[in-house]
Amino acid sequence: MSVRLPWARIQTVLLDMDGTLLDLRFDNQFWRELVPMHYAAQHGLSLEQARAEVAVRTQAVEGTLNWYCLDYWSRELALDIVTLKREIAHLIAVHPYVLEFLKALRGAGKRVVLVTNAHPQSLALKMEKTQLASHLDRAVCAHALGSVKEQPEFWPRFRELERFDPVTTLLVDDNLEILRTARGYGIGHLVSVLRPDSTHSPTPPGEFSAIHDFSELLPVS
Repeated sequence: MSVRLPWARIQTVLLDMDGTLLDLRFDNQFWRELVPMHYAAQHGLSLEQARAEVAVRTQAVEGTLNWYCLDYWSRELALDIVTLKREIAHLIAVHPYVLEFLKALRGAGKRVVLVTNAHPQSLALKMEKTQLASHLDRAVCAHALGSVKEQPEFWPRFRELERFDPVTTLLVDDNLEILRTARGYGIGHLVSVLRPDSTHSPTPPGEFSAIHDFSELLPVS
């Protein structure tokens, strides 16, 4: 599979982090296994009870800034979330062909901006482990703007920070709600990621052009 993009008309490339540039395996393992295990120990619950309670709490704020906020979860769950992330930091991994794609973008003179809903401390940990920052022109956390990419108000706020022309911009993201919101704002080129977690089967293609890995967006010219 290959996605043909009009690279000559694309000036800015916006890239999501978790599930797009990086394997979502780390985040899924963290929230589905490690956090419930520690929550169970902290509160005297069985692992199944802890999993259920953590799931209910996370689902209640899904799609909001709190869902991504490590400070919020440290308070809510009475756990040191930042420290716990380092327990399985060895699982932080870059998806296949990401480096090749980033180097190709740089070689073609595109502006490359990482735009993530992740908390700044999560971003810092992942950049430390992957060393991807040197391949980016900028990294922006939604926390700095007070809203997340799923919310329509995010995009005009982001545009005040990062001056870009939506028509000549590409966004690659694994979250369909984010892609739909970006489409509503007028971003001209949208690509979804079919396999955010390498341990899971690919999701079926939806209404957007889609890739299994970044080799399908090469060459950039």
